[in-house]
Amino acid sequence: PTHTLHIFTSLSLSSPLPPCFPTEAETAVWNQVSAVLEEAHGILAELQSYNGAGQEIREAIQNPGDLALQEKAWNAVCPLVAKLKRFYEFSLRLENALRSLLEALTSPPYAPMQHLEREQALAKQFAEILHFTLSFDELKMTNPAIQNDFSYYRRTISRNRLNNQQLEAENEVNNEMANRMSLFYAEATPMLKTLSNATTKFVSENKTLPIEDTTDCLSTMACVCRVMLETPEYRCRFTNTDTMLFCMRVMVGVIILYDHVHPVGAFAKTSKIDMKGCIKVLKEQPSNSVEGLLNALRYTTRHLNDDSTSKQIRALLQ
Repeated sequence: PTHTLHIFTSLSLSSPLPPCFPTEAETAVWNQVSAVLEEAHGILAELQSYNGAGQEIREAIQNPGDLALQEKAWNAVCPLVAKLKRFYEFSLRLENALRSLLEALTSPPYAPMQHLEREQALAKQFAEILHFTLSFDELKMTNPAIQNDFSYYRRTISRNRLNNQQLEAENEVNNEMANRMSLFYAEATPMLKTLSNATTKFVSENKTLPIEDTTDCLSTMACVCRVMLETPEYRCRFTNTDTMLFCMRVMVGVIILYDHVHPVGAFAKTSKIDMKGCIKVLKEQPSNSVEGLLNALRYTTRHLNDDSTSKQIRALLQ
């Protein structure tokens, strides 16, 4: 719908996005989220350069009697696990930031549409969080070293505990933290899972807030992204492929959140999201840039395999 498009014209015409300054009413939430988003760039850069300790681990496993190789593998893995801990702790801060944004963008007396128009700086931050989340998960999905390193770390800790040896690294990542990190990294898309859970929790804890206030906010954002991607006059304003990717990641992110929160999900006929249109827009792009996003729709939504999902939509995601 054209009346929603101007909300996102500043919101997705380049990546990183052009500045969008908060109004006085938005400032407190904007500052909180801004601090988290500043850290997000560093997190992505660290994940991008994460090479793992595969070589050292292999050598240590193949030569169990060689203490020097055991030590070499351990010394390679420990700083990597400290990194993984930082990523996990960041997901908790991201969850709090999302919660603050949801509160601001759904609070009475305004309708979701009015919120997105009145609080464009916050709507933009919401989009940036989703962009980060899908970028992080795409990188994590294609990096098996993360789980291999962490598994080796846990096995070594357990073995040493049996031998009554306390390792210094345990002070950094104790058993409880290791369990939580294990659950986090076992997810195909851990950041998205964190945000989906947070959105679901937000809705269930705010019983007085109509669920539509949250789902309408999400479906409006999905609609705007789709229209911008499929309309030549808007698409020609995109200055680079990063902008297209930004728009696609935000669209997929809000679809997944909607599907987790809405009782019948995003794929049903009654859904306010044009799923067929959204999937078609994705499939028109080069497959190497959208395969991760299509996988996110296939594997991290809740209702795709429901009986209410049309065969056509299922076929599009085959």
